[in-house]
Amino acid sequence: MSTQQQHQHRTPVTVIGLGAMGSALAAAFIAAGHPTTVWNRTASRAAPLVAKGAAHPETVAEALAAGPLVITCLTTYEDTIEALEPAAASLKGRDLVALNSGSPAGARSTAEWVRGHGARYLDGAIKNVPPAVGAGDTLLYYSGDATVFTAHEPVLRVLGGDTVYLGAEPDLAALYEMAVGGTLLPALVGFFQGAATLQARGLEAASMVRFSVQWLEMIASVLPVLAREIDSGDYSDPLSSVNVFMAGATHDAELGKEAGLDMEWHEPFHELLERAVEAGYGTQSIAALTEILKEPRRAS
Repeated sequence: MSTQQQHQHRTPVTVIGLGAMGSALAAAFIAAGHPTTVWNRTASRAAPLVAKGAAHPETVAEALAAGPLVITCLTTYEDTIEALEPAAASLKGRDLVALNSGSPAGARSTAEWVRGHGARYLDGAIKNVPPAVGAGDTLLYYSGDATVFTAHEPVLRVLGGDTVYLGAEPDLAALYEMAVGGTLLPALVGFFQGAATLQARGLEAASMVRFSVQWLEMIASVLPVLAREIDSGDYSDPLSSVNVFMAGATHDAELGKEAGLDMEWHEPFHELLERAVEAGYGTQSIAALTEILKEPRRAS
């Protein structure tokens, strides 16, 4: 089969939204031989993809009509609906996969909106950076209409080799996206604090990268143990107790004073530790903080 014949037998894909991630998605489809149509409010962003072979119609309605599979990669669910609203009638009979950020509630409302316009809906999340799109170990997970996932799984695997279907509820991908993503900002701020600490001593942040990576690998190694404790509700055999973390909290203020750092971002974590001790979890696993998080404090 010739290259042209292979191209003709691949599912046409439309990508709406050409930021860094959307452009990476479109480039991956083009490289895999899928006839690819792209559209973005700022039309100039399409130029590099057009140079690679993508089609770029003038209107979003034309872009939606170009093929059976539409991938949206905009910032939020609200942005997705806003972009598609002028051409909502063109959604009928299409399969739409939304790869954007947002809450489970946003995913549910978007799924309802899409289905209301006669299209099938699949929600998804990309757990990697744009340069990693298409890599064998890049994780993407999806939820929603199982027939959409089954029909287009080979196409979706172009975006990452670790492709997972979570279930029929349309908000599951958004739920896992937020559940998993909750570790990102605290981890990064911790790294930034470490970098600022070293720079206060005239040392380079790059000098700690190897050690930080090993520390993160250690954390990864204990997550299965912590998850078992949380699922069972038994925190009585800790790898590290709440009291151990509580004792270490006093060192944060000392470090901040010595290095001249703003350490206020630690205060909510220290408060969680204090509440855990008050609730009787002091000698139990640090995973018991999960129970404290289940009981948010009411605003006074």
